[in-house]
Amino acid sequence: MSVLAPLAARYAYWLGLPAEETALPEAAPEEVRAMPLVLRLEKAEPPGRTALLESAATASLAVCLDERAQPGGEWHDAVRRWVSGHIRKVARRARGAHWEAVQRFAGVTVTVGGAQVRALVPSRVVDMPRDLARLQISGSDLPPDEPGPAPQDVPPLLLNPEVGMTVGKAAAQVGHATMILASLLGPAELASWAGRGYACAVRTPSVAQWKQLHPGDDPAGAWRSRRVVAVRDAGFTEVDPGTVTVLAQWL
Repeated sequence: MSVLAPLAARYAYWLGLPAEETALPEAAPEEVRAMPLVLRLEKAEPPGRTALLESAATASLAVCLDERAQPGGEWHDAVRRWVSGHIRKVARRARGAHWEAVQRFAGVTVTVGGAQVRALVPSRVVDMPRDLARLQISGSDLPPDEPGPAPQDVPPLLLNPEVGMTVGKAAAQVGHATMILASLLGPAELASWAGRGYACAVRTPSVAQWKQLHPGDDPAGAWRSRRVVAVRDAGFTEVDPGTVTVLAQWL
């Protein structure tokens, strides 16, 4: 069974997956788990915002679908426990020696257009290593950019045009989006995406385009007819609970 199966069960209830797979208990504070996303933000040459978000989206999924996260792999228990609960991510920024230091922690680094993000294997927040915990969370932002038309051969991840998010928040949200999307794909589709390195295209649509694709109250219909999934935020930071932050579409 895929390590992402609990996520599919919670999102796509219409699939009729076992009830135990949909359970989402509220963890005690000392048991809260999160995936750290380390964004490389060099002071002299900061990356483009879009490229950094695409790196974060791909890296988040790459950890989950890495062979080490599959049954029998060294990451499997950690990833499975995390995916079975709230898929919290914590974006931190690093540069210079601090960026080099995080490479020793288990995870995957992805580079897109010169922008780099390292997604680490999820763990209990209270167990986070000191070298990682000291990295700052606040202040992680970049100015909007103009990425141009999205490639036609990779899934688009569309940011809500009516909701402002810092780059750290948006990085976590697009990471959620690739995970939900992958959890609903069949083996052949996943293999095809893997062959493209789980690449994606982060863009901000017009309000009209957003409303046209939005699943509304029919996520099953949106998936079956338009192959669209929505990330609905829990509201822990920056946005109100229930806000749809990202739409992802399988082409």
